[in-house]
Amino acid sequence: MGFSAEWLALREPADLAARDGALLEAAAEEARRASAGAPPVLVDLGCGTGSTVRAFGGRLPGADWRLVDADAGLLEEAVARCGGTAYRADLARLEALPLAGAHLVTASALLDLMPVAWVEALADLLAARGIGLYAALNYDGVMRWQPALPGDAEVTAAFNAHQRGDKGMGPALGPDAAQRMADALSAQGFDVRLAASPWRLGPAQAALHGALCDGIAAAAEEAGCAGAPEWLAGRRTFETAEIGHLDLLALPPKTD
Repeated sequence: MGFSAEWLALREPADLAARDGALLEAAAEEARRASAGAPPVLVDLGCGTGSTVRAFGGRLPGADWRLVDADAGLLEEAVARCGGTAYRADLARLEALPLAGAHLVTASALLDLMPVAWVEALADLLAARGIGLYAALNYDGVMRWQPALPGDAEVTAAFNAHQRGDKGMGPALGPDAAQRMADALSAQGFDVRLAASPWRLGPAQAALHGALCDGIAAAAEEAGCAGAPEWLAGRRTFETAEIGHLDLLALPPKTD
């Protein structure tokens, strides 16, 4: 499980445009509230090159970002671009995450790669520590193009099946991840909000669209969709594309 710096750079503008602004603002407010006037401490899981930090922009001046990733190269770039402290860690080992004193845990495009046991264990850990979660850009299984092609539905179904495959930690939740995390944290008494954050791509995002379709077709073919190569050839031309995602913000129960 991992992504290249080139792919992360290609997708970052679309991610930034897609994020639900109200949830991002509310996440920043939660970090400020939880820190009670001190510089907030945020732990970004699967940080990549630091896109989550950049998405917060100037909303949290002086924040202490703890950047967690298994890829040393991505961590080095993240710290160089965003500051913060690098923690090279295996996300499977939740007990080793640097959560002491944290006021908010963040993640981007991560939950859909994780198995149900991991999601539920993270929910338990956050509940035990009273820490909120802002997890953005979780793929939700919806893809639409204009103009439509006959193979769109078949390829989407095969891709979604592939997304539920093992990404290195067991069968991933894929399109079900955001709702499963929402349910797990709601059961722990968290105030949970979900908001749509779809990529909306047009000709200006042709490079991202091309790389995305290459990946979709490869995954769909691996999942048994024989028509994926033909679909890819036809899908090179498009007017608009919408790739569905969900953002999640979960606030812990208030304590007196």
